[in-house]
Amino acid sequence: MADIIKKATRESYGEALAALGDKYENLYVLDADLAAATKTGIFKKKFPERFFDCGIAEANMMGVAAGLATTGKIPFASTFAMFAAGRAFEIVRNSIGYPHLNVKIGATHAGISVGEDGATHQCNEDIALMRTIPGMTIINPADDVEAKAAVEAAILHNGPVYMRFGRLAVPVFNDPATYKFELGKGIKLRDGKDIAIIATGLMVSEAIEAAKVLEAEGISATVINIHTIKPIDAEIIVNAAKATGLVLTVEEHSIIGGLGSAVSDVLSAELPTKVIKIGVNDEFGHSGPAVDLLKQFGLCADNIVKTAKAAVASK
Repeated sequence: MADIIKKATRESYGEALAALGDKYENLYVLDADLAAATKTGIFKKKFPERFFDCGIAEANMMGVAAGLATTGKIPFASTFAMFAAGRAFEIVRNSIGYPHLNVKIGATHAGISVGEDGATHQCNEDIALMRTIPGMTIINPADDVEAKAAVEAAILHNGPVYMRFGRLAVPVFNDPATYKFELGKGIKLRDGKDIAIIATGLMVSEAIEAAKVLEAEGISATVINIHTIKPIDAEIIVNAAKATGLVLTVEEHSIIGGLGSAVSDVLSAELPTKVIKIGVNDEFGHSGPAVDLLKQFGLCADNIVKTAKAAVASK
């Protein structure tokens, strides 16, 4: 059996920008003194005249991006999620969201898997914050193939987009020859009748592994990848709830305001269904190796299996 390839989606982001720079001459990239970490340095090396380092001034960077957008450019403003969604929120809201400008925000190092950087940098609130901005599209890709496709989809979409990328290398499970990214459309990866596991970002690969274990133990699980949190694919969620009568959401984000909340919003309005959330509970993270932290916070296949088994047993 071939070894599983792993790659951080932040690397996919940088590579995609550089690869698409020739195709889209109005593509510009901004960074806040983190080009080596966000991987936008790959674009900088190839297109130095279209790259701007705004320094450690994230709010100002968002304003510069807004200005570029008014001139017909497609700017990608890049920094860590904590700074893009947290520190610069007011500028993103008022200077990008309110005028509905064509700015793309590349937010890397999201979630608990930032690891040793600790609670101050482990942004588990960014999806919740961005969901509240009217007209903001939110994409949280699950692997290298999806991340690269999502970058081009963001370019083709007219309007503000928040893209969430990770620091940790994760399994590449999509086939680049057959994969198709469609903004706002979830992807059913497995079909089942006992429970629907709806996941996003790096939790998708964990959900896939969990479903394999559950199948071996006689539990049939649907697995759905929601790469676009907003607008969310209500149809695929409702259909999964109809087929199983039980939904489990999995995300590397707070259980407040993220994927679980978005799925619950859909089902409470269209098909009331029991929803169980796996994510970061109402607490801050702390410093530690990324893989160990994910396990500690229950963001792993083992906990998905345990939670799913208990939920199915109580149906």
